[in-house]
Amino acid sequence: MTSEPAAAVRPRNRRQLIVEAAGRVFSTRGYHAASMEEIASAVGITAAALYRHFPNKYALFTECANVMADRLVAALDEVPPDAALAETLAVVTQVTVAHRASGGVYRWEARYLEREDRQRLKAKFAHVVGRVVEVLRREHPRPDGDLRAVAALGVIGSITMHHTSIANRRVESLLLTSAVQAATSEAAGRARRVELPTLPVPRTRRAEILAAAIPLFERDGFANVTNGRIAEAVGVTTSAIYRHYPGKADILAAACLQAAGLLAQAVDRNLDGVADPRAAVVALAATYVAYSFAHTALTSVAEAEIIGMPAALQRPVVRAQREHIAVWEQQLRLARPDLDPRQARVLVHAGFGVVVEAGRRLRWSDTEDHRAAVTALVVAALGLATG
Repeated sequence: MTSEPAAAVRPRNRRQLIVEAAGRVFSTRGYHAASMEEIASAVGITAAALYRHFPNKYALFTECANVMADRLVAALDEVPPDAALAETLAVVTQVTVAHRASGGVYRWEARYLEREDRQRLKAKFAHVVGRVVEVLRREHPRPDGDLRAVAALGVIGSITMHHTSIANRRVESLLLTSAVQAATSEAAGRARRVELPTLPVPRTRRAEILAAAIPLFERDGFANVTNGRIAEAVGVTTSAIYRHYPGKADILAAACLQAAGLLAQAVDRNLDGVADPRAAVVALAATYVAYSFAHTALTSVAEAEIIGMPAALQRPVVRAQREHIAVWEQQLRLARPDLDPRQARVLVHAGFGVVVEAGRRLRWSDTEDHRAAVTALVVAALGLATG
């Protein structure tokens, strides 16, 4: 006599498992490309079972976008008000690393939240920033404490934006040290002179389409911009778009490749004749900062929208990005022989995180002082500050 198989037991934390899986899918594929079926498959349930927990994709996305913010707020509320900077940032680092796989949702994809939901999420992160600012004002009273706070948090949050394989304890220690350095480094000096290539003047219809699409993609998100809106901005019919680009994704790919090409040119110009590794890293930092401030729309589109591109269009963009990162890694390891390749890569991305968050805080206002301040924060995060 054989016994009947035991009925499957529904895990009590299924909702949590769904949110964690969805966060990973949204971070990897983007909000619009992700499907409820794909998320259900990642959990090991049917789409019907998924809908018993969440009525639609937006409701699930909203919860995913708030997970890290809620846990950061809760963790910081457990930290004593008189805790030191390192202790405060250590809590932020632990929570962020623990949610590394899904943390990218809040950084770029949260722009697809409805206005009220976006404002609530923004308030939670403002609370986190405020806690760090409070500690900095107490321990390191300077007028730019808010900028240093977001720079430190940019270091920590950068771990959600790449896939470098490194043990949690190692990366927590590395990010915490980098964040503290960014928050407590000496004030910036004069901005380093940087030579940037200019955006080409659109002299062909194809170039006009690209130039019109970039600000639309930045403002409204790639998924919310139609070919019809791009055509209207150019002053042509929608069908005319297809004579120059097979589809909207091809316009996005062209924008990403244009961004990579301009950055590569800038790096070549500003590293020319620089032999000292530390000077080379400073030149790279100054170049990346200047480029990001000068070409904000193009940079934002390239960073935020790449995950939604088809694989075939994504490959050359990813290849160009890796080539750029490799230049940083090589120079940073020459300047800091104590770093292994993975540590160097994590710190390079930490530097990029500083630029994103500090640039946002400064509203990308492109002044010499802002460039100098952000460059100094990047150099400090890399462990190369002299002060």
